[in-house]
Amino acid sequence: MPDLGLEVLWKGKNLIRLLGGLGIALRISLVSVLISIGLGTLLGMVRRKEKGLPKVIMRLYLEFIRIMPQLVLLFLVYFGTTRSFGWDLSGETAAVIVFSLWGTAEMSDLVRGALNSIPVHQYESAEALGLWEKQIYRYVILPQAVRRLLPPAINLVTRMIKTTSLVLMIGVVEVLKVAQQIIEANRMSSPNAAFGVYLAVFVIYFCACWPVSLAAKKLERRWR
Repeated sequence: MPDLGLEVLWKGKNLIRLLGGLGIALRISLVSVLISIGLGTLLGMVRRKEKGLPKVIMRLYLEFIRIMPQLVLLFLVYFGTTRSFGWDLSGETAAVIVFSLWGTAEMSDLVRGALNSIPVHQYESAEALGLWEKQIYRYVILPQAVRRLLPPAINLVTRMIKTTSLVLMIGVVEVLKVAQQIIEANRMSSPNAAFGVYLAVFVIYFCACWPVSLAAKKLERRWR
């Protein structure tokens, strides 16, 4: 039987350290997701209604965030602001800022697309019934838009969880950084440690993202 290097996981507190790193990654992603959903929903509704300069500014913001790699944004916020503005940002704070900016941009575009996918006669029929604008959104538009928004929004959440692996580049000790530390510490005693540790990281990320997808599928079936 080939040596997969899995025995490294049971040495000392290696497995507990990996789970602790996952906790940091999930904390960053959870805070970023909550901020992104709130701000992204508001921006998406504004982007659908606003015209002129505000719409151009929000479009430029979206395109800038989309084109710029998340790793470059992390370096820009963590290293750039520290030297340029003298800010004392921790790695986690910089990561939350970057992922919130990215998530807000993506979420706003998803919300705008979901609202635009609702046929115009839905708005017109609701107005003909005498509903106010807030009532139209609350009782007619949003229930339909949320159903269409849920699959891409869940995809964005899982992407944010997985992309937190980039924060190791700015010194945050999350699950991938812990994995590298374990491999380096056991390189001599267990040459195949890398395979076993990275396999464990794969399973950990899968277990973190899979329940989110399952919950989304259950919600979709219930709303149908």
